[in-house]
Amino acid sequence: MIVSLGLLLLCQLLGEVLARALSLPLPGPIIGMMLMLCLLLLRDKVAAITPQELRDGTLETTSQSILAHLSLLFVPAGVGVVQRLDLFITHGAALVVALLLSTILALLAGLATFRLIARLTGDKAEGRE
Repeated sequence: MIVSLGLLLLCQLLGEVLARALSLPLPGPIIGMMLMLCLLLLRDKVAAITPQELRDGTLETTSQSILAHLSLLFVPAGVGVVQRLDLFITHGAALVVALLLSTILALLAGLATFRLIARLTGDKAEGRE
C-alpha cells in the first residue's frame, strides 16, 4: 500500500514539476493523472520493470480506499470558504453566474462528446426509444 501511495504521489509531483517547468496551461494534478493513465496502459508491456503493486491490484485497492474517504478532503476547502465569507457576500452574484454557466457548459461538452463518440462508433441508439 505504501508503494502504491508513493506511485500516486509521484505522478502528481511529476505533473506539478512539468506544469511549472514548461509553463503549461494545465494544472499539475491533471498532468499527473495523465501520467498515471500512461503508466497503467503500459504496465503489461513493461511488466518486468514495474513494481509488483502496480501489477497485483494493490494500486487499485489503495485508490479505492482513498476514494472512499474523499469527502474528508473537502473539509479544508469548506473551512476556507467559511473564513472568507466576506468575499462570498461581496462577489456572490458573480460566483452564482459563473457556477451556473460552467455547469451548463460542462453538460453541453459532455453531450457533444457523447454524440461524437456514438457517431464514430456507429451507435444508432439516438433515434430509438
